[in-house]
Amino acid sequence: MTTTDHAATALAALGHPARLGLFRLLVRAGPNGLLVGEIAEHLDMPLSTLAHHLRSLKQAGLILQTRQGREVETRANTEAVRDVVDFLMSECCKGVPALARQP
Repeated sequence: MTTTDHAATALAALGHPARLGLFRLLVRAGPNGLLVGEIAEHLDMPLSTLAHHLRSLKQAGLILQTRQGREVETRANTEAVRDVVDFLMSECCKGVPALARQP
């Protein structure tokens, strides 16, 4: 279950253009994801910079990583993103209580 704090953390992580682009690349890659070196090549990003962005996305729960020998496979955690979107839309069109207004 997504909380306000979790949703805010996830949205903040995606609020950086480089991390948003990285996440979208992983979504396009599908369930097999990409190796870290492949991500760096696709984004033309130094590994040190990429590591910083990957760490932010991982801490927010938006990516999953699996070590494959010396390589690290990275994939989008699409279920986590769906949970955040569901959280954002969970009260859609339910209305808000009227505020008492002074005439």
